[in-house]
Amino acid sequence: MAFVGHAQKPTLHFSSDGEFKIVQFTDLHYKWGKKASNKAIECMEEVLDAEKPDFVMITGDLVYSASVAKILPILFACISERQIPFAVVFGNHDEQFDCTLSEIYDIISAMPYNIQPDRNGVFSPDYALPVMSSDGYRTAAVFYCMDSHARPKLEGIGGYDWFRFDQINWYREQSKSFTKNNGGTPLPSLAFFHIPLPEYALAEADGKSPLLGSKGEEVSCPRLNSGMFTAIKEQGDVIAAFCGHDHDNDFAVMYKDILLAYGRFSGGNTIYNHLRPNGARVIVLKENQKTFDTWVRLRGGEIINQITFPDSFQKGKKKAK
Repeated sequence: MAFVGHAQKPTLHFSSDGEFKIVQFTDLHYKWGKKASNKAIECMEEVLDAEKPDFVMITGDLVYSASVAKILPILFACISERQIPFAVVFGNHDEQFDCTLSEIYDIISAMPYNIQPDRNGVFSPDYALPVMSSDGYRTAAVFYCMDSHARPKLEGIGGYDWFRFDQINWYREQSKSFTKNNGGTPLPSLAFFHIPLPEYALAEADGKSPLLGSKGEEVSCPRLNSGMFTAIKEQGDVIAAFCGHDHDNDFAVMYKDILLAYGRFSGGNTIYNHLRPNGARVIVLKENQKTFDTWVRLRGGEIINQITFPDSFQKGKKKAK
């Protein structure tokens, strides 16, 4: 495993071969007392054993019933038991039941190998995770993990919520700090959240970049655009964003030189999913490079949608398998 630090709270770290592997699970939708929920855990166990990642990111909609405090330790035990660092961002369903988001955060962050920052009495669901270089002397990459909320508070808008201006400012300040500490050069970074940005829909509609993977439903993004993508573009560090939310989408598309990608629905049949079977997205970063490989591993072992960013989206380059 490419990490160092306290056994229960390891530090993310590129391996000696200059790679760092991430598994993204999304939309687990675990329902207490529902046998179909076990398929989510079985999927996670199978993918983790096959891929042996350095880090696991879960992009929201963890639960789909009450008894949340009982569900969460069961749901993530398979990660802790394998001693893999992991982190979580929230989905639009996670606060609908019998725990607040701050309570969910505390339950998860107390689990072994969860590396979400201690909140010290102040709840903020947005955080940045640095990834150290293979020699351990500097930060080599950053993961921005952000809460995309649920439904908008403004009347008459409908659809899904958007990133707030304070979140965008938080990201800008974090990015500026990491860039300054890196001698003025932006670090190759990834963003993780649940609900897709409006630019996912714009990229899918304009047809200028190949849509690699499956599109089984419309992009369910906010109806108002608060400028998160613009901030990412201006800061120059985030090379790719990964979301969940739309269970029948697992596509990736490049927009303005940034990859916008879905994970693969990882849950059981507790809510809609027509892709069949469930699975996970895998991402392999290269140290000191703005390139990475990504693919989807299905439950059952099949690997699909193999992509190299940015080559798979450029004319004359090899496309996804």
